[in-house]
Amino acid sequence: MTQELDIPTAKTPLAKREEKLAWGLLAPTLISVALVVILPLIAIFWISFKPITLSDLRPPVPIVKEAVRGSGEKLRIEYRLRNSSQTKPITDISIVDELPKGVQINGEVPEGCVVNDRALNCAFDQIEGGFNQKLIFAISAADEDLAEELAEDSEPTVSGRSENILTNFEFTFDNFVRVFDGSEFFGVLGVTLFYTIFGTIGALVVGLFAALLLNKSFRGQGILRGLYLFPYVAPVIAVAFSWLILFDPFSGSANALLIQMGVSEQAINFFGERPLALVTVTVFEIWRYFPLSFLFILARMQSIDSDMYEAADMDGASPFQKFWYLSIPQLLGILSVLFLLRFIWTFNKFDDIFLLTGGNAGTRTLTVNVYEQAFAISNIGAGAAVAVVIFCCLLLFSLFFFKFMSQEEGL
Repeated sequence: MTQELDIPTAKTPLAKREEKLAWGLLAPTLISVALVVILPLIAIFWISFKPITLSDLRPPVPIVKEAVRGSGEKLRIEYRLRNSSQTKPITDISIVDELPKGVQINGEVPEGCVVNDRALNCAFDQIEGGFNQKLIFAISAADEDLAEELAEDSEPTVSGRSENILTNFEFTFDNFVRVFDGSEFFGVLGVTLFYTIFGTIGALVVGLFAALLLNKSFRGQGILRGLYLFPYVAPVIAVAFSWLILFDPFSGSANALLIQMGVSEQAINFFGERPLALVTVTVFEIWRYFPLSFLFILARMQSIDSDMYEAADMDGASPFQKFWYLSIPQLLGILSVLFLLRFIWTFNKFDDIFLLTGGNAGTRTLTVNVYEQAFAISNIGAGAAVAVVIFCCLLLFSLFFFKFMSQEEGL
């Protein structure tokens, strides 16, 4: 009995050079992926643990406006100093300006300011959030109009230091507590899962039947295939408003047709009633995205060897038996890939629902919740926390898919 030994082989100089070349060629791609995908993802995770609102995206800065007011003995220069933030303080504020020619300071200057010839310097240790105060300097000028014009043309130099909430190390779980607090989140999650699961399965089923229909050669086949692609290639804003007009409860032709046929006694608000609105936007999702499934499934069906079907015909197999026992096993691979892609894309879908209902009438999904938290309520941190929840849900789904479902299909 012989025993094989695994003897490690050293890389040759040529293999090492090829490896370095391969990494060198991959470097631009890896850097691009890091910049486009990884860095924004890290930023979302970072912001999700921050107590940050829209007003906090820009760090607090001191703002100074200069103006010449009054005339004669009441002539004065005013510097309005304010804090751009209502809550955050600014420290080490410095204001530097050069007085207009022919202008002379009369009397005392405000505390913290020094005038040397025409050079004005003001320094303040700290101004609190919401600070708004005037620094008034009584002046005299040989030409008041010229002094006012020169003052408007000159801009004082102002500087200060403030803490940037985006870059400090202050973290909190309040955003996630707010997301999971109460039953609202689970209701939104349920709507998202309904919209995603039924929208994905519906698009696959309709795409499969469309591919079966157009897998045969007949006159006008190319034109019909092109028409089938219309929902997918048409601009989403155009088709969304077309559906809104079509199903409008007051002037929509769909309601008029239903009433004329006696199906309904009164107009139906397809996009304004629960749970009909959720069903309608799901049907819109199926109608709009089934052409993608149709294209992939049709391409796979046309690559299946026709000898199997000829042998099945000779054995007396029915059309359903040929479909179930011959076509479906050949299509399982592409159907699995399409299910994965469509599930992820539908779970992340925002524009369709936002254009049709705005998230009202029980159609509020997690992506719409991100928009409402971040921009409607101005809580960027809570919006980022919902985005992190979406990422985790899709990550769990992807792991489950590749762990169990893809093994059954041999992917």
